Amino acid sequence: MSGGIDSTVSALMLHNQGYEVVGITMKTWDYAHSGGGKKETGCCNLDSFNDARQAAVDHGFPHYVLDIRDEFGDFVINNFVEEYIAGRTPNPCVLCNTHIKWKALLKRANALNCDFIATGHYVKVRNENERYILSKAKDLTKDQSYVLWGLEQDCLSRSIYPLGDLLKTEVRQLAFDMGYTELSKKAESYEICFVPDNDYRGFLKRRIPELEHQVNGGDFVLTDGTKVGNHKGYPFYTIGQRKGLDIALGKPMFVTAIRPETNTIVLGEAHELEQNKMTVSGLNFVKYANLPDGIEAVTKIRYKDPGALSTLTNIENGIQVSFHHSVNSIAPGQSAVMYEDDDVLAGGIILRGQ
Repeated sequence: MSGGIDSTVSALMLHNQGYEVVGITMKTWDYAHSGGGKKETGCCNLDSFNDARQAAVDHGFPHYVLDIRDEFGDFVINNFVEEYIAGRTPNPCVLCNTHIKWKALLKRANALNCDFIATGHYVKVRNENERYILSKAKDLTKDQSYVLWGLEQDCLSRSIYPLGDLLKTEVRQLAFDMGYTELSKKAESYEICFVPDNDYRGFLKRRIPELEHQVNGGDFVLTDGTKVGNHKGYPFYTIGQRKGLDIALGKPMFVTAIRPETNTIVLGEAHELEQNKMTVSGLNFVKYANLPDGIEAVTKIRYKDPGALSTLTNIENGIQVSFHHSVNSIAPGQSAVMYEDDDVLAGGIILRGQ
């Protein structure tokens, strides 16, 4: 229970259905430690904790705060920093869901003799052919299957998602009908919990004070190697970036490649961002125990990506995704999630585009 509308409504729905509910709020991060200038927001502030606790008190079920700051920091934040230093673009929410939150919840569920864990994510899970299959929510504008691709079968088998068959508008109405008028109007947070000011560059600089001096002044180059200017450090740029380059070349230019070994940023025109193949590693198979070679799937390369038709080929330590039409801005480090209709076939981390 984050204190937000989705997890609160989920808990109350299950409570009303007769489940014995135990509320858990996870403390992942103290924003004050990051040195940012914005007030702590999102899921890890005291107001949210109090909102979650009050909902539990109102309905007579226990509530606990689970402190996972050390584990979260060591794993998620260190990976976040290391990926940018390696010239990749990480997705910390995927990593947190896969390796931290569900494992922490299952551990506490076992200690409390709970059969299931439930969250306010907009996804569905069903059991079919001896597999627990993750699929898209009814509300496709809120669907979160992309960030949950890493959940393995033991996690999916014990997960309940009460909002999978509801629209967000229906969830807001439920909150209102349950007497939570203010909660029904509560704005949503899309920020990374440990970077609530959305300034990941500032976070990196505060995390590694010497970083800016080590990487500042590298070269902007064109695809043919022609130097056209200087940048502020390769970790502070992402594939597809156009704004904030502080360079004028007479036409729109984009970051097409990041080369950390030489502190070089490659710039190109929009068409140079288009690729039709990529390699994906670190796979988690969801719908099938093994991916059928040559299967067609719709592959998403970022959260808001509508997905593109592709053919999947098994290779050593991963799969090759061949898009039927070129896609834009494949970013190493981001997640790739492959779908068969609404079902998640598999997901993994983009190793490189081709």
